[in-house]
Amino acid sequence: MSSSQLNLGNKSYNPDVLSCLANLSNDEVFTPPQLANKVLDLLPEEIWHDSSVTFLDPFTKTGVFLREITKRLLKGLEDEIPDLQQRIDHILNYQVWGIAITELTALLSRRTLYCSKKANGKYSIDNMFDTPDGHIHYKAIEHMWAGDKCVYCGAKRDQYDRSSELENYTYEFIHTYHPERIFNMQFDVIVGNPPYQLSDGGFGKSAAPIYQKFVEQAQKMNPRYISMIIPSRWFGGGKGLNDFRASMLSDKRIRQLVDFENANDCFPGVDLAGGVCYFLWDRDHPGQCEVKSVINGDECTSVRDLDEFKIFVRNSRAVPIIRKVLAFKEPTMDQQVSSRKPFGLATNVRPRQKGDLILHWQNGEGKFPSTEVTNGREWIKKYKVICAKTAYDHAGSPDKNGMRKVFTKINILNPNVVCTETYLVAGAFDSEKEALNLKSYMETRFFRFLVSQFMVSQDITKDRFAFVPIQDCTQEWSDEKLYKKYGIDDDEQAFIESVIRPMDGDK
Repeated sequence: MSSSQLNLGNKSYNPDVLSCLANLSNDEVFTPPQLANKVLDLLPEEIWHDSSVTFLDPFTKTGVFLREITKRLLKGLEDEIPDLQQRIDHILNYQVWGIAITELTALLSRRTLYCSKKANGKYSIDNMFDTPDGHIHYKAIEHMWAGDKCVYCGAKRDQYDRSSELENYTYEFIHTYHPERIFNMQFDVIVGNPPYQLSDGGFGKSAAPIYQKFVEQAQKMNPRYISMIIPSRWFGGGKGLNDFRASMLSDKRIRQLVDFENANDCFPGVDLAGGVCYFLWDRDHPGQCEVKSVINGDECTSVRDLDEFKIFVRNSRAVPIIRKVLAFKEPTMDQQVSSRKPFGLATNVRPRQKGDLILHWQNGEGKFPSTEVTNGREWIKKYKVICAKTAYDHAGSPDKNGMRKVFTKINILNPNVVCTETYLVAGAFDSEKEALNLKSYMETRFFRFLVSQFMVSQDITKDRFAFVPIQDCTQEWSDEKLYKKYGIDDDEQAFIESVIRPMDGDK
C-alpha cells in the first residue's frame, strides 16, 4: 500500500466534496473540520488512548467527525499499536461507526473516512472490510403515518409522503424505538451535528425543529458521552421544544456547554436565528455545568446550574446582575404586561368609518367602535404604555457591534385609544405622569438589558419581562437610580452599556 493511501493522519488531507455538497439539501448545516475538533475537544483526553472506546456519528453528512476521530485515535494509539496499517484496520473495524442521513452522504462519508466510496474497494485504506458499506450504514426507510403525522418525527403527511425519487427526511436514527438495534451494540461516545429541522425550503420560521429528537434518542442509548452541535433556540422553548428545554436544563449530566450568540462564529455565512451551541453530556457527572458564552468574539465562563432561573441565561456575565435584582423579591413585569391581542383585535384589523374610540395600528390611527373590543376593556379609559411585539433586533440577535436595542419604539396611548395585536400593553394608569414614568423606565438600559436575557427570537411576549421588577411609577427612573438601588457595580454597569444601545434620541 502506497503512502498516499495512508494519509488519513495528514492534516492537509482534504477530500473533494464540493460537487457533492452542491447537491445536498440546503436545510443541512455542514460542519467545518475546525468546529468538529472543538466539539471533540470536550471529550476527555484519555479516550484517544483507549483502543476499546467505540464512537458513533448517527447522522453523518460529510464524514468530518468520523475522520477527525480516526485521526486522533491514530495518534493516540501509536504506542499500543505501532504498525500503522494494523492501527488503521483496528480503528475502522472496531471503534468508529456512522449512520448516514441520505444515500449520497453515505457515499461521501465513506469517501472521507475510507478514501473510497466502497469500504472494501481497491483504494480503501482498510484491509479488513468485506462489504462496500464498512461501518457507515444507510437504510432507506419510510415514515410511519398515524393520521396526518409521522409517529416518530412529526413530519406532516401531506408534505412528506413522497415518491421514492424525492428526499422524505426519514432519518433512520430517530425512526425507531430501538436505536441500539441498528448495530446491535453499545457505544461509548455519540457525537455529531444533527439535522436541525424538517425542510420547508430553507430556514423559515414555519419549519419544525427536529434536532431535539436526535439528542433524546442518543440519551436513550445511554453512552458514556454525548457531544453535539445544535441550535440555541431550545433555550427559549416554544415550537415543541418546551419539554426538551425542561429536560435539558434540569439534566445534571450536561457537563459543559459552549454557546455562540452569533451562529456565524461557528458556521460562516449561515444565518441561524438564536445562535448555536455544542455540549458535553457525561453519564457519570451529576453536577454543575461549565458554561462558556461567546458573544461578539468575547468569551466568559461560569460554573452553575442550568435551571437556576426560569430560563437559561446565555451570557455568564449577566448572571450576577440577575441574582442581585431577583434578591429583592419584587413583583415582576410579566405579571403586568398584557398577553397577545390586548384588546382582542388581530393585526389585520383596521379603523372603521365610524366609532367612539380611536384604533392605533401599525400605519396610523382611525375611528373604531368600542363594541368590537373584546379584551382589556378596563384599560380603555386609561393612559396605556405600549411596545411592539416584534423586537427591533433581527431575529432577537445583537447587531454587528454586539449591541441590542430590544424595543423598536415605546408609545403612550391616551384614554379612548386602543391598539391591534401588533402591540403589547406594558401598563395602564389613571394619570399621564405615571405612564410617562413607565415609558422612561422601559427606555433605560437596565430595563432592556433584563428583557434581552429572555430574547432568543424576534418575538416579544409577556414572559420576556420575567426578570424586570415593577417599580413605583409615581416617580421617575433612570439608569443611575436603578444601578444604585440594585447595587450594580461599575464593571456591571459597563457591561450593560456595552450590550444595550441607547434608545433613539439618547446620547
